[in-house]
Amino acid sequence: MPSSVTRKRRTVRRLRPRLRPRWRRRKDARPEEIISAALEVFADRGFAATKLEDIARRAGVTKGTIYLYFENKEALFKALVRQTIVPVIAQGEVTAQSFTGSARDLFERLVREYWRLVGETSLSSIPRLMIAEAGNFPELARFYYEEVVTRGHRLMAGVLERGIKAGEFRPVNLAVATKLAMSPLMHAVVARKAFSACMPEGFDVASYLDTHIDLYLHGIAKK
Repeated sequence: MPSSVTRKRRTVRRLRPRLRPRWRRRKDARPEEIISAALEVFADRGFAATKLEDIARRAGVTKGTIYLYFENKEALFKALVRQTIVPVIAQGEVTAQSFTGSARDLFERLVREYWRLVGETSLSSIPRLMIAEAGNFPELARFYYEEVVTRGHRLMAGVLERGIKAGEFRPVNLAVATKLAMSPLMHAVVARKAFSACMPEGFDVASYLDTHIDLYLHGIAKK
């Protein structure tokens, strides 16, 4: 007959909740945790100065763990871009496809959504980083241009072309007009971080976006 101690142990084992081992959950989450840490470290130090050891330390893993998921620092940066900035462009494409309003309204919505999802978040560090270091890393610059810049320009060009066909916008050089539509957003990303403290008037993002949208749409409007 089992002793009282044995009976107590069996009771404890029956009552103890069967929790999933924590390491399994963490193993599944590691790529996302590494990418999140990479975003923080790249934003703090830039691409050139960042070492994988820095990212590993921030993510709470070993450097060897990073190599299980990413071949090198360049591959990690590309994964970061594809999982953060690229989905923003993809979301804009979905919005454009389903939008039933005017091209003017679609233009304004895409501009404001980009700022909300990128300019107002930690993702703003990615375009700033590329502007600063593209010259030293031409392969990464080419990757970013093809997967982010070109795709974003194609999205905006579609909006402008839609407005021209509907008679809302006058015919323009789409390639140039697209760049002029997007460039103020890049300026805002850089200026807000780098120069806002130096501006006597400060940097009022809401007023900046309102003015950009107003001037651009009036400039392209069909008379």
